[in-house]
Amino acid sequence: MNARPRHDVRGLSRQLVGHFAEHVAPCSTLPGDALHGDITAVTRVCLELTVDILEGREPDEKVGRLQRAAANWAREGIPIDTVHHAVHEGFRLAFDLLLTQTDPKQRPENPAQLLLRILDTITPAVALAYVREHQAAVTEHHTAVHTLVSALLAGHPTSTMARASGIEIEPAYVVVAMSIPPHPDESHPNVDGKVVARRKLRRLQTALANRSGGRVLSLLSVDGGTILVPEAMFGEPELDELIAELSEAAQVGLTATALATPTEQISAAADRVHELLDTVLRLASPPGLYRFADLAMEYQLTRPGPGLDRLGTLLDPLDDHPDLLETLRRHMATGLSRRRTARQLQVHTNTVDYRLKRIGQLTGLDPSQPSGLWYLRAALVARTYRDAEGPPVAEVADHSPGRYGQNVC
Repeated sequence: MNARPRHDVRGLSRQLVGHFAEHVAPCSTLPGDALHGDITAVTRVCLELTVDILEGREPDEKVGRLQRAAANWAREGIPIDTVHHAVHEGFRLAFDLLLTQTDPKQRPENPAQLLLRILDTITPAVALAYVREHQAAVTEHHTAVHTLVSALLAGHPTSTMARASGIEIEPAYVVVAMSIPPHPDESHPNVDGKVVARRKLRRLQTALANRSGGRVLSLLSVDGGTILVPEAMFGEPELDELIAELSEAAQVGLTATALATPTEQISAAADRVHELLDTVLRLASPPGLYRFADLAMEYQLTRPGPGLDRLGTLLDPLDDHPDLLETLRRHMATGLSRRRTARQLQVHTNTVDYRLKRIGQLTGLDPSQPSGLWYLRAALVARTYRDAEGPPVAEVADHSPGRYGQNVC
């Protein structure tokens, strides 16, 4: 092969870049400095690499240059489809131009196979460098979000961190405490439960990012944590829809509690909202979103004092009748539905009626009367906190998350 292709590399590079700007849609939208700077330089490297392969030389050094350029493009946010389109189009045109300038007697016997070899060399190298840099940028952003949310929850100043990370702090948030139960496959004997848990969390995080455009801040582990939703972004109905969408993405029923607060009061609100979540879980309430107004009475009953102690003793007569205590818990959790209670306990509705009657006889609090029902519910709340050393009610909340979402993945 003659030496002309290498001597004409610069001119061919400019010719190709002009073609990109005019005819290749993804490239025509790039800034001028990127098109005539990096793209021109990389096109020249592609041409030189093509010449090397055509002449039987190893292109390792030029592959490294392309990888560094791909990493730069990832940092600058140039889409990877634009990068691949430009590289493939460049090699196609370069290959045609170089072959037309080559003595026919020196052309390769199988140009198509040679072109595929060139693309097989460069495409994986460019993609790997781009993805690695992109992943590093994502990790850096996640670390910044993790640090910022931790500071907000701890009540520390965050203005400097926000400026450094480029994350905009909203004037007010809805603080959401979330419990993520195990996916059924996490306990499957033939499946790695940790992998299932991580995938569950990834699906939830992806859905959250897609729904909020990245404006929602989160600190989550595989069993729950805290998210901060800009108050101006979601109204009450939309917040319910968000939790439903996240439940669908995670493929488990999420339980969450929410409280709106100014940004400077997030720390105190997080304490309260996680205490409320603990109450919801201890009462074995069904999955869904609960607001402070929904459980204000139950929350107040959990405050330490003689009232809590006295209420906690009202169910002592049921200590020797665990089936009655469990029936009461289930009946409260199902919203006083006899049929749902019977279905959960796998008994007949008549059995539920009989057990409720026995509860009234033993405690002196009639579940069929509003006053008796109120005291029974209050006593059930108080009892769960009096017995706080044991697991939450019906072991529903043994995955109950902390506010800082420990073991964040």
